Amino acid sequence: MSRRVGIVLLFLALPAGASAQPSVLNQSSALNEQQRLGQTLFTQSCGVCHLKPQITANTFGPTLSKDSAGGREDVMRETIMNGTPRMPGFKLTFEPAQIDAIVAYLKTVPAPQAAPR
Repeated sequence: MSRRVGIVLLFLALPAGASAQPSVLNQSSALNEQQRLGQTLFTQSCGVCHLKPQITANTFGPTLSKDSAGGREDVMRETIMNGTPRMPGFKLTFEPAQIDAIVAYLKTVPAPQAAPR
């Protein structure tokens, strides 16, 4: 295996968003068990669109936080389950407890800072 391939494989082994949002990943020690499960599910399944791209990409979904969906857990849950015109639903992928865990995790994520002008 070439050195370049080894580096690429090491990079791909990092959790989604590891380099893009270290503050999100560093907070895991303060999370309870349900929130840690939600963080794992979010990183694995949602991070591809909702965490900033690690390499390059043309588009990605909005950054999610406790203020997403107006901060309403019921709206977050509904959106995750049934999706939107631009996002697939996950009700056939996740059990209700897993969706609840993702919502519980998102409620711990601080709202992003406004971009300086």
